[in-house]
Amino acid sequence: MNQKMTLTFPLRIMLFLIIIWPFFFTALAVAQEKQDSSLLLHAARVFDGETVKTGVSVLVVGGKVAQILPREAINTDDRAAVLDLGDATILPGLIELHAHLTYRKVPADIVLRHGITTIRDLGGPVHQPYGGDGNLRVLTSGPIITAPDGYPIAVLGATDIAIAVTDEEQARATVRRLISEGAAVIKVALEPGGEVGAPWSAHHDHGHHGTHDATHTGVHHPSAQHTTRTLTSWPVLSQSIVSAIVQEAHRHGRKVSAHVAEATGAQIALNAGVDEWAHLPCNHIPEPLLKQAIAQRVKIISTMDTLSKCAGIAANAAAWTTLGGELLYGAEIAHPDIPWGIDAQELLYLMQTANMHVLDVLRAATAKAGHHLGIPMLGSLQPGAPADIIAVAGNPLLDLKRLEYPGLVISGGRIIVNHFGIPD
Repeated sequence: MNQKMTLTFPLRIMLFLIIIWPFFFTALAVAQEKQDSSLLLHAARVFDGETVKTGVSVLVVGGKVAQILPREAINTDDRAAVLDLGDATILPGLIELHAHLTYRKVPADIVLRHGITTIRDLGGPVHQPYGGDGNLRVLTSGPIITAPDGYPIAVLGATDIAIAVTDEEQARATVRRLISEGAAVIKVALEPGGEVGAPWSAHHDHGHHGTHDATHTGVHHPSAQHTTRTLTSWPVLSQSIVSAIVQEAHRHGRKVSAHVAEATGAQIALNAGVDEWAHLPCNHIPEPLLKQAIAQRVKIISTMDTLSKCAGIAANAAAWTTLGGELLYGAEIAHPDIPWGIDAQELLYLMQTANMHVLDVLRAATAKAGHHLGIPMLGSLQPGAPADIIAVAGNPLLDLKRLEYPGLVISGGRIIVNHFGIPD
């Protein structure tokens, strides 16, 4: 009797598994189908890219936002998975406009899991845009266009990082090639070197083609009265070459972003019609140049966390926003000490140093950034927008640090991170 039971028990287990296994996979398939097709999110607050709403829910269908309405007004059916987040805030996934993901070999999935759903990867290999479908959305500039022996070649070399051009014809051809290979933006370097506190200046304190005296940089720095530093002067693209780059990029519907850190590079960028400064400048920029930039609708990517030691960064930030200039979020992911995700310190700098309201800070990292990229409704939670969504417990408007720890991350309607519970 016991021997018979010993012999048949494993057979019974096998039979049970044979019967139940198809149902198990069917349940998984149904759950995945529900996630891919429709998802209903309830939370105490929703930031839609412009304003904070209470008492509304978000319906995601087919990878896009379908409805954002009061809970009782949402039109759905039993096929929608429902996730009630309670006292939480739903937001669009944040957009990082200055990253060095590929060059620094930062894992894309880590960035996505920490709340950044779109990045613009600058100064690395060029490729066609991809992602937004359960993967990090990545747009590239390709290598930075610079002068021979200019920045960043003088520091980092040229491979997959920079391309040197010597004349207008070569510049135009380079722009066309980068765009044909997928560049969403063209980046140029207008960097002579020598800015006090700039991380790139620390790399070239020895050897020189020319000199910069720290007491004559045009900015006040605590050590400037006592220390004279000999720094390399890097060659910079001529205004005519930058103008050719801008004209060719615009002809193909692309913006041009410039690494600008001081007044001379800023003036070249403005005269050439560059669309964006990739950083807040490190050195003090005279007010007439800032006013000219605003009149030309130039946008500046913040990156204040990486440049916090720059002598002119705080004054430039305050002056720019006071004059009506627009700052967009960028923390330079992959730079040392910058989180591989949302950088709350960068957001705090935008509030405290640039004197921006917390809602304007969030707009700069979501809807305004998406508009700048030219992707319809990216960074918003409007009907028809890509369903790139994050959620955090509590109210991040009272504590921006909460954004560094999203409990829910959705890319293109697919749940990537969920610490709130299993959808019903």
